[in-house]
Amino acid sequence: MKTLLIVRHAKSSWDSDTVSDFDRTLNERGKKDAPMMGARLLERNIAIDEFVASPAKRARKTAELFIEAMNEDSGKLRFEETLYHAPRDLFYEVISRFYDDSECVAIFSHNPGITDFVNSLTSTFRTDNMPTAGVAAVTAAIDHWKDFADASKTFLFFDYPKL
Repeated sequence: MKTLLIVRHAKSSWDSDTVSDFDRTLNERGKKDAPMMGARLLERNIAIDEFVASPAKRARKTAELFIEAMNEDSGKLRFEETLYHAPRDLFYEVISRFYDDSECVAIFSHNPGITDFVNSLTSTFRTDNMPTAGVAAVTAAIDHWKDFADASKTFLFFDYPKL
C-alpha cells in the first residue's frame, strides 16, 4: 500500500513585479499556513518517507516548513524540476520514479496542474481549485510507484488552512 499526499505551495507574495515567477517567496499568510498544515499531518500520525517538491522558491519553502513542523529530516527532501507548473501527465511520470521503499510521499507543486492532477485520481473527490497549502491524500494498493498511474486509488482526506 502506498500513500500519496499532494500539496499545493502555500500563499506566495506578489509584492514585486521585478521578481520572476520561479523566485516568488511566500507571503506572511503562507509562512503561517505551511507549518500549520504540516502540524495537522503530524496530528493525523502521518509519517512521510519522502518529500518531493518543485524547485520554485515558494514550493521549496512550503516543503521545508512542512518538514520542520513535522520534525522530519531535511534530507528527505528532493527536488524535481518538472514539477514547476507541471501538467497532469508529468505528475504521474515523477511519481513513477519514487523510491519503492517509500510508503508515504508528499509532493509539492503548483496550479493549475495540481488541481487537474488531484481531480484525475478518484471519482469520489473533486475540487474547483486546490487551495494554497491544501493537502489531498490518496492510497493505492501497489508495491511499486511505477504502477501508481494505472492503479485504483482510494481518497483519504482533503484539508486546507481555512477548513
